[in-house]
Amino acid sequence: MSADVIDSLLLTAARIITYAEDQALTNASGFFFARDGRLYLITSRHVMCDPAIGHYPTRIELELHTDPQNLTRSIGFSIPLYRANKRLWLQAQDGGGDIDIALIELDRAALPGRMVYKAFTAKHLVDGGTKVEIGCPLLILGFPLGFHDTLHHLPVARKGGLASSFNLRFQGQGYFLTDARTHQGGSGAPVVTRIEHPVAGQTDLPWRLLGVHSARLDMLSRNTQVDEALGLNCAWYADVLLTLTA
Repeated sequence: MSADVIDSLLLTAARIITYAEDQALTNASGFFFARDGRLYLITSRHVMCDPAIGHYPTRIELELHTDPQNLTRSIGFSIPLYRANKRLWLQAQDGGGDIDIALIELDRAALPGRMVYKAFTAKHLVDGGTKVEIGCPLLILGFPLGFHDTLHHLPVARKGGLASSFNLRFQGQGYFLTDARTHQGGSGAPVVTRIEHPVAGQTDLPWRLLGVHSARLDMLSRNTQVDEALGLNCAWYADVLLTLTA
């Protein structure tokens, strides 16, 4: 199976495994973002570090495609998170505080020469002329519970909808809500919607990057014997990537 017969969106996401030295810790999701000739891996900040649960990985490993004519061929690519006790990844912030988005720049020279991928760019972000309506159909592309096409090393997509106003930051925070069935392992997945009329810079990847999936939401007061889980999630606005990559 070659790369030119599948939806280009599937090549934007990468499976992440976090490690403390050689001990595997967690599965997560991430995706590629390119700007000014540089390539970045985007994921959730809590994938890189989560003091609340004592999660302190020292490196991550990506599964990368290496042959455009045969998607069954891949390698594991290790990326250190620290060097000389200094953090190599960046964490997003805004006026409301920390944002659950992190990125790390990828060394293009170290990547496989025939690496097969697609990357979002600034042209895929929401601009002032783009209207995103409540209930807008969305896809969350990732690796829930680590599940994916293990033969072709591709993610799966969950359908969902926009559950809060995209123009109003929910409760004043840097995220919006999605209505979708999600699982652990999906943290860091891109939240996208289809571009109906793509322009230059979008035609090869006709998807609008809205946000980065972070976590499921629930009510602590919920009676678990009577009420189902909310089924809502928070997704942090992707426009912060312009600040992180400036």
